[in-house]
Amino acid sequence: MAKHVSLTPATQLLKRSKVAFTEHPYEYLEHGGALHSASELGWDPYTVVKTLIMQDQDARPLVVLMHGNRKVSTKNLARQIGVKSVEPCAPEVANRHSGYLVGGTSPFGTRRVMPVFMESSILALPKILINGGRRGYLVGLDPQVCVDLLGAKPVQCALVD
Repeated sequence: MAKHVSLTPATQLLKRSKVAFTEHPYEYLEHGGALHSASELGWDPYTVVKTLIMQDQDARPLVVLMHGNRKVSTKNLARQIGVKSVEPCAPEVANRHSGYLVGGTSPFGTRRVMPVFMESSILALPKILINGGRRGYLVGLDPQVCVDLLGAKPVQCALVD
């Protein structure tokens, strides 16, 4: 049986919102990313969703949810959301916006409310694993929760790794 992980701002929000989720702790590896966590947990990396903190040309932060084995086309994303450009935030800036350490960033319970954009094909999955607010800790849930709870807007900006 998997060990229980203490509450994070993400799991507190999910519990308050009465969202059903499963806990998936794993051995965290620095720079291992979604491919490592998928491998550790025996999941397809396509179903492990990474949470990326990015910013537009005016340094306004935004959250991008992407399949673990895909990269974000920042050019396509910028065009779809109506901004000039999008780029990843520096780790310390991402930490400041989200309230989480990079590698443990959850889209739930962020320090700052940010617009959330989600690769549309994620919504076709029956269940996803997504960061639960701590390095080495994912939660399993229905991807529709991201739309219902975060107002995530579907986009098409995936590049195949």
